[in-house]
Amino acid sequence: MSPRAALPAAAAGTAATGAIGRWRLFVVLAGLYLAQSIPSYLLVAAIPPIMREQGVSRTAIGMLSVLMLPLVLKFLWAPYVDRFRPISGLHRAGWVLITQSLTVLAIAAFALIAPTDVWAFLALGMALALFISTQDIATDGYATRRLAPEDRPFGNAIQGGAVALGVVIGGTGSLVIYHHFGWQPMIWTMAALSLLPLASAFAMREDDVTPAPSAPRASLKAFFARPEAREVLVIALVYRASEGLVKAMEGPYLVDRGVPLDIVGYLSGGAAATAGLIGSGVAAFLMVRLGTAPVLTLLGTLRTVCFALFALHAFDIVTGWTALFGAAAFQTLIRYMEIVALYSLFMAASSRDQPGTDFTILACAQLVVYLAGSFVAGAIADRLGYGTLFALAALLSLAAVVDTRRRLEARAARA
Repeated sequence: MSPRAALPAAAAGTAATGAIGRWRLFVVLAGLYLAQSIPSYLLVAAIPPIMREQGVSRTAIGMLSVLMLPLVLKFLWAPYVDRFRPISGLHRAGWVLITQSLTVLAIAAFALIAPTDVWAFLALGMALALFISTQDIATDGYATRRLAPEDRPFGNAIQGGAVALGVVIGGTGSLVIYHHFGWQPMIWTMAALSLLPLASAFAMREDDVTPAPSAPRASLKAFFARPEAREVLVIALVYRASEGLVKAMEGPYLVDRGVPLDIVGYLSGGAAATAGLIGSGVAAFLMVRLGTAPVLTLLGTLRTVCFALFALHAFDIVTGWTALFGAAAFQTLIRYMEIVALYSLFMAASSRDQPGTDFTILACAQLVVYLAGSFVAGAIADRLGYGTLFALAALLSLAAVVDTRRRLEARAARA
């Protein structure tokens, strides 16, 4: 479906609620995305260092990466979230109510186990990851269906800001509470905070709570049957192919260059959260002023420069920490901005009949290629060195910019 085809339905939904309804939708989306971010960063940012402090082996902590599987594979059950209404009179709001309630219970259950009980943590963590991933399908489907085309950048900026707050609350905040009060107070606090966004589920307004008799059946096949969806899928697979190579080895490279761990922690934590808040807003502004193709071209070009700077530093052509820290911080800012632009594109390419399925397939695609790069980055660095790794990433990034620009211009010409 082209953006023009999506415009009447989406715009009508927003226009019917007026200016107040528009801002109300933004507030609801902020709550929904924050609901996912807090438990997510509790899992990936707070608990692993706590487990290490308690003497859990690095091998066991490394096993926690299996909790990423639901995020990668959620496209498999996305059609069911689009298709079924779990509570009478509610569709995606019903899914959010159920999954967020289960999320709170799963977080609270962590208080019953010790942080050294790896297998119990994996079982609870997998359940929590499944709840979060399913809720993400419903939330993204709701945002895709309700946001007018001109509001998509702002909706995705809200998502980026919620992720940044999730880093602060679920990641940094959890560690601070743990340091001062211990394991159980930390868990109970995060469970209580995760209860608050349930209010957003009750505030959701839906126009498809009763399935239309003629509505097409949501499916993966329906996605691949649309040429536009397949074309945007290629962009999703290509555009971020270089980023995992750099991000996976950024921390190890900084450490190997003698950067203190506290500074590394700031760059990956506090600076990342700041970049998320600022970058998301700037990206939304640029999207409204310039459009998708120019913004993705600009960001991809700047990203290429950052990766090239990493390579020059690794080859000792550029020296000093100023250039290195600048490249690290700036590429984090760019990554958050890219998400706003890419997700707005994904929404535009998603069908109104199965918005959660279509958006999820595209989001999973860019995540898979990002993780694939992260997976091989260490092996490339070990065999060829950091400089070759970062130079390869810069070349892939430049090629992705050229290919993405060409595809988006062709897409715009057909619209």
